[in-house]
Amino acid sequence: MKLRSLVLSLLLLAVSAFAADVDGKWSGTISTPNGDFPQTFTFKAVGDALSGSLEFMPGMEIPISEGKVDGDNISFSVTLDFGMPFKLTYTGVVSGNELKVKGDAGGMPFEFVLKKA
Repeated sequence: MKLRSLVLSLLLLAVSAFAADVDGKWSGTISTPNGDFPQTFTFKAVGDALSGSLEFMPGMEIPISEGKVDGDNISFSVTLDFGMPFKLTYTGVVSGNELKVKGDAGGMPFEFVLKKA
């Protein structure tokens, strides 16, 4: 039993060693025809689960949901609700202190880059 626990612990450590270091605050902008729209996310990975939030406006944090980490790849969603829920889905690839993100807003794709703070 002790050997099984030790092997399991080592496997979990090995998996986490290959996962991207996504923990912390990430910021960037999305360019739109109406100007740049700032994006700031805070992430926390535990195993393959990703939690965190989008700072929609200063002081207004919106939690992410459905967050997953798979090596250097992450995915999550954010639901904005202004009387009617609007779900945004995101996928991203972490490379050092840069996170390349692809998003979808109701069938309209967008891309942007975040830098780790």
